Amino acid sequence: MARDFLRVVSAIAAAAKNKRAVVVMLGGHIVKTGLSPLLIELMDRRVITHLAMNGSAAIHDYEIARFGATSEDVARGLVDGTFGMAEETGRGMNEAFTAGMKNGWGMGEALARALEGIPLSNGDLSVLLAAHRLGIPCTVHAAIGAEIIHQHPAANGAAIGDTSHRDFRRLAASLPALHEGGVVLNLGSAVIMPEVFLKTLTIARNLNGGKPTGFTTCDLDMQRHYRPRVNVVQRPTQGSGKGYEITGHHEIMVPLLVWGIVEALES
Repeated sequence: MARDFLRVVSAIAAAAKNKRAVVVMLGGHIVKTGLSPLLIELMDRRVITHLAMNGSAAIHDYEIARFGATSEDVARGLVDGTFGMAEETGRGMNEAFTAGMKNGWGMGEALARALEGIPLSNGDLSVLLAAHRLGIPCTVHAAIGAEIIHQHPAANGAAIGDTSHRDFRRLAASLPALHEGGVVLNLGSAVIMPEVFLKTLTIARNLNGGKPTGFTTCDLDMQRHYRPRVNVVQRPTQGSGKGYEITGHHEIMVPLLVWGIVEALES
């Protein structure tokens, strides 16, 4: 695994130096465990060219930025039906989606614009805000019914679908820049982002004569899952490119990964 880890670091550093795409996909645990500053460091260095996340990552990012902590306590809240019922989170995010639908924004952009306009506890920790500030595409890929904000009375299925679908197209538009040297990282998403990536890659190849090819993929997670292995590591690199699986706790592996990338770039 150490050799594979170093190969992934080298691939990302080479992509950054050669101006190829580095697409990073997130699950919620990455944000919840406080790793956002490391991703922001890579965005500040213009290593990450597109940040894509599932709905739970966006919720954690929004809550940490706005309130300083996440509201989630599943075990305790499920007993009495209070799990996911935070008024401020549900209303704020759903109102952002409605504004996004009216203004033609994607879900990620709508959330960043909403955060810009309100007092924040930890705005400097938000990957949504950092990407918006730097002009880096940041997309959110919702799964209706799988996220706590869909329980809220302000939830608007049309707005959720419209803004997230716009982000789906935006991710597809970023993938051609992977061709011959780009990198895709899947950090901690077991289902949503691997499925979204497979479909957006299909769109990109359909519109670009079978390209992109010749890129590197890596799934980094605490345990192995079927979809990341097949939809990120194996199928997209079949016939060209290379896919890697790295297993380890996010709180250890992501700092090591970023440290390695920064060292490779500076050397």
